[in-house]
Amino acid sequence: MNCILELKNVGFVYGRGTPFEKRAVDNVNLTINEGELIGVIGHTGSGKSTLMQMLNGLIRPSDGQVLLGGKDIWAEPKKIREVRFRVGMVFQYPEYQLFEETVYKDICFGPQNRGLSGKELDEAVRKAADFTGLKPELLEKSPFDLSGGEKRRAAIAGVIAMNPEVLVLDEPTAGLDPMGREVLLSQIVRYHKERHNTVLLVSHTMEDVARVADRVLVMNRGRLSMFAPTKEVFSHADELEKSGLKVPQITKIMQDLRRQGFDVPEGVLTVDEAFEVLAPILKKEGKLW
Repeated sequence: MNCILELKNVGFVYGRGTPFEKRAVDNVNLTINEGELIGVIGHTGSGKSTLMQMLNGLIRPSDGQVLLGGKDIWAEPKKIREVRFRVGMVFQYPEYQLFEETVYKDICFGPQNRGLSGKELDEAVRKAADFTGLKPELLEKSPFDLSGGEKRRAAIAGVIAMNPEVLVLDEPTAGLDPMGREVLLSQIVRYHKERHNTVLLVSHTMEDVARVADRVLVMNRGRLSMFAPTKEVFSHADELEKSGLKVPQITKIMQDLRRQGFDVPEGVLTVDEAFEVLAPILKKEGKLW
Protein backbone atom coordinates (compact mmCIF):
# COMPACT_ATOMS: atom_id res chain seq x y z
CA MET A 1 0.00 0.00 0.00
CA ASN A 2 1.12 3.53 -0.77
CA CYS A 3 1.05 6.16 1.96
CA ILE A 4 -1.33 9.03 1.17
CA LEU A 5 -1.06 11.01 4.44
CA GLU A 6 1.76 11.21 6.94
CA LEU A 7 2.03 13.28 10.10
CA LYS A 8 5.47 13.95 11.55
CA ASN A 9 5.67 15.33 15.10
CA VAL A 10 2.51 17.36 14.49
CA GLY A 11 1.28 19.66 17.21
CA PHE A 12 -1.04 22.64 17.54
CA VAL A 13 -1.35 25.35 20.17
CA TYR A 14 -4.34 27.67 20.40
CA GLY A 15 -3.59 31.22 21.54
CA ARG A 16 0.18 30.75 21.58
CA GLY A 17 1.90 33.50 23.56
CA THR A 18 -1.30 34.58 25.32
CA PRO A 19 -2.67 33.83 28.80
CA PHE A 20 -5.17 31.50 27.11
CA GLU A 21 -2.53 29.30 25.45
CA LYS A 22 -3.68 25.70 25.13
CA ARG A 23 -2.00 22.75 23.43
CA ALA A 24 -4.73 20.89 21.54
CA VAL A 25 -2.54 18.40 19.66
CA ASP A 26 0.82 17.15 20.90
CA ASN A 27 3.51 15.35 18.88
CA VAL A 28 1.35 13.12 16.67
CA ASN A 29 3.09 10.72 14.29
CA LEU A 30 1.12 8.45 11.96
CA THR A 31 0.73 7.24 8.38
CA ILE A 32 -2.49 6.56 6.47
CA ASN A 33 -2.49 4.44 3.33
CA GLU A 34 -4.39 4.90 0.09
CA GLY A 35 -7.82 3.26 0.15
CA GLU A 36 -8.11 2.82 3.92
CA LEU A 37 -11.25 3.59 5.89
CA ILE A 38 -10.04 4.98 9.21
CA GLY A 39 -12.26 5.47 12.25
CA VAL A 40 -11.31 8.43 14.44
CA ILE A 41 -12.50 8.43 18.05
CA GLY A 42 -11.85 10.39 21.23
CA HIS A 43 -13.84 12.18 23.89
CA THR A 44 -14.84 15.83 23.44
CA GLY A 45 -11.73 17.99 23.67
CA SER A 46 -9.35 15.14 22.81
CA GLY A 47 -7.95 17.01 19.80
CA LYS A 48 -9.45 14.88 17.05
CA SER A 49 -11.29 17.72 15.26
CA THR A 50 -8.22 19.95 15.40
CA LEU A 51 -6.14 17.10 14.01
CA MET A 52 -8.59 16.55 11.14
CA GLN A 53 -8.56 20.23 10.21
CA MET A 54 -4.78 20.13 9.89
CA LEU A 55 -5.03 17.39 7.26
CA ASN A 56 -6.31 19.77 4.59
CA GLY A 57 -4.71 22.99 5.71
CA LEU A 58 -7.65 24.64 7.45
CA ILE A 59 -5.33 24.89 10.44
CA ARG A 60 -1.57 25.17 10.08
CA PRO A 61 0.38 23.04 12.57
CA SER A 62 2.29 24.90 15.26
CA ASP A 63 4.85 22.09 15.10
CA GLY A 64 5.75 19.31 12.67
CA GLN A 65 4.65 18.49 9.14
CA VAL A 66 1.57 17.15 7.36
CA LEU A 67 2.59 15.29 4.20
CA LEU A 68 0.11 14.59 1.40
CA GLY A 69 1.47 12.20 -1.20
CA GLY A 70 4.91 12.65 0.36
CA LYS A 71 4.94 16.47 0.13
CA ASP A 72 4.56 18.97 2.97
CA ILE A 73 1.20 20.68 2.36
CA TRP A 74 2.64 23.96 3.70
CA ALA A 75 5.81 23.90 1.56
CA GLU A 76 4.08 26.36 -0.78
CA PRO A 77 1.39 28.20 1.20
CA LYS A 78 -0.04 29.82 -1.95
CA LYS A 79 -1.04 26.34 -3.17
CA ILE A 80 -2.92 25.33 -0.02
CA ARG A 81 -6.23 25.75 -1.90
CA GLU A 82 -5.34 22.77 -4.08
CA VAL A 83 -4.72 20.69 -0.95
CA ARG A 84 -8.28 21.43 0.17
CA PHE A 85 -9.60 19.98 -3.08
CA ARG A 86 -7.49 16.85 -2.62
CA VAL A 87 -8.53 16.40 1.03
CA GLY A 88 -12.27 17.04 1.25
CA MET A 89 -13.66 18.01 4.64
CA VAL A 90 -17.27 17.54 5.76
CA PHE A 91 -17.97 19.24 9.08
CA GLN A 92 -20.62 18.40 11.65
CA TYR A 93 -24.09 19.49 10.49
CA PRO A 94 -22.88 20.43 6.97
CA GLU A 95 -26.48 21.08 5.91
CA TYR A 96 -26.19 24.49 7.57
CA GLN A 97 -23.77 25.43 4.77
CA LEU A 98 -26.30 24.85 1.96
CA PHE A 99 -27.11 28.13 0.24
CA GLU A 100 -27.93 27.76 -3.47
CA GLU A 101 -31.34 27.88 -5.18
CA THR A 102 -31.32 24.18 -5.99
CA VAL A 103 -29.62 21.03 -4.70
CA TYR A 104 -27.98 20.64 -8.12
CA LYS A 105 -26.37 24.09 -7.95
CA ASP A 106 -25.22 23.48 -4.39
CA ILE A 107 -23.45 20.26 -5.35
CA CYS A 108 -21.95 22.09 -8.36
CA PHE A 109 -20.26 24.74 -6.23
CA GLY A 110 -17.14 22.78 -5.21
CA PRO A 111 -16.34 21.05 -8.53
CA GLN A 112 -16.95 24.32 -10.42
CA ASN A 113 -14.34 26.01 -8.23
CA ARG A 114 -12.01 23.15 -9.10
CA GLY A 115 -12.47 23.96 -12.80
CA LEU A 116 -15.10 21.44 -13.93
CA SER A 117 -17.74 22.51 -16.45
CA GLY A 118 -20.22 21.18 -18.97
CA LYS A 119 -20.70 17.43 -19.27
CA GLU A 120 -17.85 16.69 -16.85
CA LEU A 121 -19.45 18.85 -14.17
CA ASP A 122 -22.90 17.35 -14.70
CA GLU A 123 -21.49 13.82 -14.47
CA ALA A 124 -19.62 14.64 -11.25
CA VAL A 125 -22.77 16.10 -9.65
CA ARG A 126 -25.01 13.19 -10.60
CA LYS A 127 -22.49 10.57 -9.51
CA ALA A 128 -22.04 12.30 -6.16
CA ALA A 129 -25.81 12.51 -5.67
CA ASP A 130 -26.11 8.80 -6.46
CA PHE A 131 -23.35 7.90 -4.00
CA THR A 132 -25.17 9.68 -1.20
CA GLY A 133 -28.58 8.25 -2.09
CA LEU A 134 -30.20 11.43 -3.41
CA LYS A 135 -32.90 10.70 -5.99
CA PRO A 136 -32.52 12.58 -9.32
CA GLU A 137 -35.84 14.42 -8.84
CA LEU A 138 -34.48 16.06 -5.68
CA LEU A 139 -31.70 17.83 -7.58
CA GLU A 140 -34.03 20.55 -8.86
CA LYS A 141 -35.57 21.20 -5.47
CA SER A 142 -34.50 23.90 -3.05
CA PRO A 143 -32.13 22.36 -0.48
CA PHE A 144 -34.30 23.95 2.20
CA ASP A 145 -37.26 21.80 1.13
CA LEU A 146 -35.41 18.57 1.89
CA SER A 147 -35.65 16.44 5.01
CA GLY A 148 -32.83 16.57 7.55
CA GLY A 149 -31.23 13.39 6.23
CA GLU A 150 -31.54 14.53 2.61
CA LYS A 151 -29.91 17.86 3.45
CA ARG A 152 -27.02 16.01 5.09
CA ARG A 153 -26.57 13.81 2.01
CA ALA A 154 -26.71 16.84 -0.31
CA ALA A 155 -23.98 18.61 1.66
CA ILE A 156 -21.75 15.51 1.61
CA ALA A 157 -22.40 15.11 -2.14
CA GLY A 158 -21.01 18.62 -2.66
CA VAL A 159 -17.65 17.46 -1.27
CA ILE A 160 -17.68 14.06 -2.97
CA ALA A 161 -18.32 15.79 -6.34
CA MET A 162 -14.81 17.28 -6.13
CA ASN A 163 -13.47 13.69 -6.15
CA PRO A 164 -11.03 14.21 -3.26
CA GLU A 165 -8.26 11.67 -2.75
CA VAL A 166 -9.08 11.78 0.97
CA LEU A 167 -12.55 12.35 2.42
CA VAL A 168 -12.77 13.47 6.06
CA LEU A 169 -16.21 13.15 7.67
CA ASP A 170 -16.64 14.75 11.09
CA GLU A 171 -19.62 13.11 12.84
CA PRO A 172 -21.60 12.65 9.59
CA THR A 173 -24.52 10.84 11.31
CA ALA A 174 -24.85 13.24 14.28
CA GLY A 175 -28.44 14.23 14.98
CA LEU A 176 -30.01 11.79 12.51
CA ASP A 177 -32.64 9.24 13.49
CA PRO A 178 -31.61 5.54 13.44
CA MET A 179 -32.91 4.98 9.91
CA GLY A 180 -31.18 8.12 8.61
CA ARG A 181 -27.94 7.08 10.30
CA GLU A 182 -28.09 3.61 8.78
CA VAL A 183 -28.80 4.91 5.26
CA LEU A 184 -26.03 7.50 5.36
CA LEU A 185 -23.47 5.10 6.80
CA SER A 186 -24.25 2.51 4.14
CA GLN A 187 -23.82 5.14 1.42
CA ILE A 188 -20.43 6.14 2.84
CA VAL A 189 -19.35 2.48 2.80
CA ARG A 190 -20.56 2.11 -0.78
CA TYR A 191 -18.65 5.25 -1.83
CA HIS A 192 -15.48 3.90 -0.24
CA LYS A 193 -15.79 0.46 -1.83
CA GLU A 194 -16.49 1.79 -5.32
CA ARG A 195 -14.12 4.77 -5.42
CA HIS A 196 -11.34 3.21 -3.31
CA ASN A 197 -10.58 6.68 -1.94
CA THR A 198 -9.23 7.12 1.57
CA VAL A 199 -11.94 7.94 4.13
CA LEU A 200 -11.55 9.19 7.70
CA LEU A 201 -14.72 8.84 9.75
CA VAL A 202 -14.87 10.79 13.02
CA SER A 203 -17.59 9.42 15.26
CA HIS A 204 -18.78 9.10 18.86
CA THR A 205 -20.78 6.01 17.88
CA MET A 206 -18.49 3.08 18.56
CA GLU A 207 -20.83 0.62 16.82
CA ASP A 208 -20.53 2.54 13.53
CA VAL A 209 -16.74 2.67 13.72
CA ALA A 210 -16.53 -1.01 14.64
CA ARG A 211 -18.65 -2.02 11.65
CA VAL A 212 -16.85 -0.12 8.90
CA ALA A 213 -13.30 0.89 9.86
CA ASP A 214 -10.13 -0.92 8.77
CA ARG A 215 -8.14 0.78 11.52
CA VAL A 216 -9.06 3.07 14.40
CA LEU A 217 -7.23 6.19 15.53
CA VAL A 218 -7.78 7.08 19.19
CA MET A 219 -7.04 10.57 20.49
CA ASN A 220 -6.74 11.34 24.20
CA ARG A 221 -5.79 14.73 25.67
CA GLY A 222 -4.20 15.86 22.43
CA ARG A 223 -2.05 12.77 22.00
CA LEU A 224 -2.34 9.73 19.77
CA SER A 225 -3.37 7.04 22.23
CA MET A 226 -3.79 4.12 19.81
CA PHE A 227 -3.76 3.52 16.07
CA ALA A 228 -4.29 -0.10 15.12
CA PRO A 229 -6.67 -2.54 13.38
CA THR A 230 -10.23 -2.17 14.62
CA LYS A 231 -10.46 -5.48 16.48
CA GLU A 232 -7.19 -4.78 18.26
CA VAL A 233 -8.26 -1.32 19.41
CA PHE A 234 -11.60 -2.49 20.79
CA SER A 235 -9.96 -5.38 22.60
CA HIS A 236 -8.40 -2.77 24.92
CA ALA A 237 -11.67 -1.97 26.73
CA ASP A 238 -10.03 -0.84 29.98
CA GLU A 239 -7.67 1.54 28.19
CA LEU A 240 -10.51 3.01 26.13
CA GLU A 241 -12.62 3.56 29.24
CA LYS A 242 -9.75 5.45 30.85
CA SER A 243 -9.89 7.74 27.79
CA GLY A 244 -13.60 8.34 28.35
CA LEU A 245 -14.68 5.94 25.59
CA LYS A 246 -16.57 2.67 25.47
CA VAL A 247 -16.34 -0.44 23.34
CA PRO A 248 -19.38 -1.34 21.20
CA GLN A 249 -22.21 -2.68 23.36
CA ILE A 250 -22.14 -6.14 21.77
CA THR A 251 -18.39 -6.36 22.44
CA LYS A 252 -18.98 -5.58 26.11
CA ILE A 253 -21.67 -8.28 26.30
CA MET A 254 -19.26 -10.82 24.81
CA GLN A 255 -16.56 -9.80 27.27
CA ASP A 256 -19.02 -10.32 30.15
CA LEU A 257 -19.81 -13.80 28.81
CA ARG A 258 -16.10 -14.62 28.76
CA ARG A 259 -15.81 -13.57 32.40
CA GLN A 260 -18.68 -15.94 33.22
CA GLY A 261 -16.81 -18.84 31.66
CA PHE A 262 -18.33 -19.03 28.19
CA ASP A 263 -15.90 -20.02 25.46
CA VAL A 264 -16.36 -17.01 23.18
CA PRO A 265 -13.56 -15.22 21.31
CA GLU A 266 -12.30 -11.70 21.85
CA GLY A 267 -12.77 -9.07 19.17
CA VAL A 268 -16.48 -9.59 18.40
CA LEU A 269 -17.65 -6.18 17.21
CA THR A 270 -21.07 -6.60 15.57
CA VAL A 271 -24.38 -8.35 16.24
CA ASP A 272 -23.87 -10.54 13.15
CA GLU A 273 -20.48 -11.72 14.45
CA ALA A 274 -21.97 -12.40 17.87
CA PHE A 275 -24.78 -14.47 16.37
CA GLU A 276 -22.29 -16.63 14.46
CA VAL A 277 -20.39 -17.27 17.70
CA LEU A 278 -23.37 -17.80 19.99
CA ALA A 279 -25.66 -19.80 17.69
CA PRO A 280 -23.70 -23.09 18.03
CA ILE A 281 -23.46 -22.63 21.83
CA LEU A 282 -27.19 -21.95 22.21
CA LYS A 283 -28.07 -24.81 19.89
CA LYS A 284 -25.93 -27.16 21.95
CA GLU A 285 -27.69 -25.97 25.10
CA GLY A 286 -31.05 -26.53 23.43
CA LYS A 287 -31.92 -22.84 23.56
CA LEU A 288 -31.96 -22.16 19.82
CA TRP A 289 -34.37 -23.82 17.47
